[in-house]
This record gives sequence, structure tokens and C-alpha cells, in this order.
Amino acid sequence: MAASTASTSFRFHIVSRTAAAVLGGYAFTWGVVAFGTALLFAAGMAFHDAEHLAYIVGFLVYLVAFLVSFAARSLPRVWLVLAGGGASLAVAASLLQQQLV
Repeated sequence: MAASTASTSFRFHIVSRTAAAVLGGYAFTWGVVAFGTALLFAAGMAFHDAEHLAYIVGFLVYLVAFLVSFAARSLPRVWLVLAGGGASLAVAASLLQQQLV
């Protein structure tokens, strides 16, 4: 019975890490792209240029977030940083966009 419990626990851990990497990385990247686009546009860059640059940076951010999700020791901290940071950046982007309009 103990081997079955350990196997289930290991599978849950792998699924949780993968979910954090994919979903949390996506949320964090979305926040970075939204905030980066708004910030670059506020700095005077044309909207589509700001958007394209933010997407290019977002690709690199997603890659790093994905890799860090598996390298970090604490899974709750990974979720907190990726999901919480993504939500915070999205809120900051929304507030910045309201100031621009």
C-alpha cells in the first residue's frame, strides 16, 4: 500500500509542476505582455511596435517561467509568483491603460 501512495504522490507532484509551468507560465507571460505593451505605448512607441516587442519578450519570459517551474524547490511559491505576479501585472496594465485613455 505504501508503494501505491508514493506513486500517487509522485504523479500528483509531476502533474502539479506541469500545470504550474504551463498555466502559471501563461498567466505570468500574459501579464508581462499586457504591462509591457501598455508601458511601451505610454513611453511613446507606436502601439503595434510596442505589442510586437512585448510578444517577443513574452516568448522569452514564458521559456524562463516554464524552466523555473521545474527547477524551483517550493511548488506553492512557484504558483504564487507565476499566478499572483501575472494577475498583479495584468491589473497594473489595466490601470495604466485607463490613465492613457
